[in-house]
Amino acid sequence: MSIQIRRVTVLGTGVLGSQIAFQSAFRGFDVTAYDISADALSAARGRLDKLAAIYRDQVPGGGDGKAEATAAGIALNSDLGEAVRDADLVIEAVPEVLTIKRDTYEKLGELAPERTIFATNSSTLLPSDIKDFTGRPDRFLALHFANQVWHFNTAEIMGTADTDPAVYQAVVDFATAIGMVPIELHREKAGYVLNSLLVPLLDAAMNLAEGGFADPEAVDKTWRIGTGAPAGPFQILDIIGLTTPYNIMVNGDATSKRIAEWLKENYIDKGKLGIATGEGFYKY
Repeated sequence: MSIQIRRVTVLGTGVLGSQIAFQSAFRGFDVTAYDISADALSAARGRLDKLAAIYRDQVPGGGDGKAEATAAGIALNSDLGEAVRDADLVIEAVPEVLTIKRDTYEKLGELAPERTIFATNSSTLLPSDIKDFTGRPDRFLALHFANQVWHFNTAEIMGTADTDPAVYQAVVDFATAIGMVPIELHREKAGYVLNSLLVPLLDAAMNLAEGGFADPEAVDKTWRIGTGAPAGPFQILDIIGLTTPYNIMVNGDATSKRIAEWLKENYIDKGKLGIATGEGFYKY
């Protein structure tokens, strides 16, 4: 018998978490979004309202009040137990720090129903790094979305050796149902497909700028002209948000840590986090 997913809880209401919640609700799923405090949920409500305006203007079917109704229909909760009590699927989009993710899953495993599937949206960590903390490795896998999910609609799906094939297929079907294109990985790979291609580009761009070889604008111009791409790596970083690459690089090798410090001193500490704050490498 196939596994049915109707009720979805998204853990983490940052840039991507709020998008995942909105897209799932827009496609008819019953969605709850969890975050750790009232302040975080207040910020989440603002993100959802902004997404409603985007969907109204850019996404087919988003007019006639549907986008606004979608935002209003997403339940917000700062009580983890209540947020996952009836969930068929929990999609975790908490900060890209292994200790935070492991701690989240230890709590989650005790609170969620036994049937609940857990999916991590981690962009760099392997699900096998986390599975032993979930209490249900057979019902755990990775489900990775790209930023601006309504436009860049891939959903990369990657299990572990312990993932039940029926669970894997249920998540593939869910991804299709919310308008994503499922990208199925046959075995674990840090970075999946998209970030295995993208991260080396972004790292090379930051290395050029941090090392004083070229300004971000010159790097982006070179990439756009030389490849025909619509956006350069620093424009992409502004879309992603600078906090995510910082969290990844600060735990890396000596070069990565040096670039992380450059990001922190020149951008993050000045509130320049990307499009979400109105300024990153560029002003918006």
